[in-house]
Amino acid sequence: MKLPARYRYLFLSALSAVSVSAAGKDIEGNQKNTGYWLDQRGTVVVDPYGLCWRTGYFSKDLALPECDPSLVPPPPPPPPPPPPPPPPPPPPPPPPPPPPPPPPPPPPPQVVAFVEKITFGSDELFDFDRAELKAPARAKLDALVVKLQGADLKAIHIIGYTDSVGTDSYNDMLSQHRASSVRDYLISKGVDPSLMDVAGRGKRDPIASNATKEGRAQNRRVEVEVDGSRTIVR
Repeated sequence: MKLPARYRYLFLSALSAVSVSAAGKDIEGNQKNTGYWLDQRGTVVVDPYGLCWRTGYFSKDLALPECDPSLVPPPPPPPPPPPPPPPPPPPPPPPPPPPPPPPPPPPPPQVVAFVEKITFGSDELFDFDRAELKAPARAKLDALVVKLQGADLKAIHIIGYTDSVGTDSYNDMLSQHRASSVRDYLISKGVDPSLMDVAGRGKRDPIASNATKEGRAQNRRVEVEVDGSRTIVR
């Protein structure tokens, strides 16, 4: 039943007094929301216990969060924060160091020419008045062959000499035979015979006086001269 205007005013004044006396809080109402009583100021009427007065039209769809928070669905959760930006890509690896320079080429092999002259006393090579080689002579010639290994031989000159005792023809023949004995032994050790030439000089070209026994011993000799070269790799 609709109340007369005078009674309606008194009723609203009483509601305003109740609302003001209830904990002094104002809940802003809405004239279009018929779920709660509103006072003359447009605020929701609240009883002394802090409860909002509902009208007969109240439904949970009209509930206000200040009055009936349990009936108001909670607000949707805030959207999740955006994902953090991806980390920057790692810097590219440094370029590999340049390869070391190649080592310098080895120096070219060096060819060293040599001329080697060896003199053998006849007394250590042969018995008196003989042309057969003695054991010490063969040992010395073996050492010469070892020394010449790896060399590029051009020529080997073998010259026999005697002292002044005896005739020239005999001394020439004896010195030739002794030089030939040296050549033949070197051939037996693998020396190329085409590289060797043999000569018998007899009593020519003495290197000491034939007037003394010591001088004559020095003149009885065989000289071996080697002309060649050797490659040296440094």
